[in-house]
Amino acid sequence: MAELIFDIDGTLWNTTGVVAGAWNEAVAASGVEELKGLHITADMLKKEFGKPMDEIADDLFGPIDPVKKAQLLEFCCKLEHEAILNNTEDLAYEGMRETLHKLAKSHKLYIVSNCQDGYIELVMEKNGLTDIISDYECFGHTGLFKAENIRLLMDRNGIKDAYYIGDTMGDYDSSVKAGVKFVFASYGFGEVPAPDFTIDSPAELLEIEF
Repeated sequence: MAELIFDIDGTLWNTTGVVAGAWNEAVAASGVEELKGLHITADMLKKEFGKPMDEIADDLFGPIDPVKKAQLLEFCCKLEHEAILNNTEDLAYEGMRETLHKLAKSHKLYIVSNCQDGYIELVMEKNGLTDIISDYECFGHTGLFKAENIRLLMDRNGIKDAYYIGDTMGDYDSSVKAGVKFVFASYGFGEVPAPDFTIDSPAELLEIEF
């Protein structure tokens, strides 16, 4: 029986509106001259989420001083964490929590993301998933790309067969590099031409014989 490894943004929930507000607040407070007039939108973030955090910073902030860029990214992540923690709107995709709890009765569930350290714990806390996620790993903790983190998590847990559930071409490429099968969440942020399976809602995971 295969184990299930999940992406977060665009797969479990959509925080782009909340995050955009937090990042705009951070940019405005930073006083970085080159970024005056920058307005980050949810649609911009949908194109960025799934990439390692340093790549997102490069794309959004451009060729500013590297020290300032690193400080600003850290500040963005801090305000993002606070904004999500204090948010009262349900950001999860419909049926996500119920589906994962049902899957957890027959499969071990994991999370691997390119997010900052601490984000996965926040996601689990906000969505009541802490007790059903067996292990997790991220770029912010290891500095490794997603494919490497998938293999790291699999080796750590003795996983021989797994599916990665994600929503972007980057997720698909990572699953191929890691040697796992891929389920494309078409309701998310990207396009994937040839996944092993496609789901149009989280609940459709229950129809796949893993």
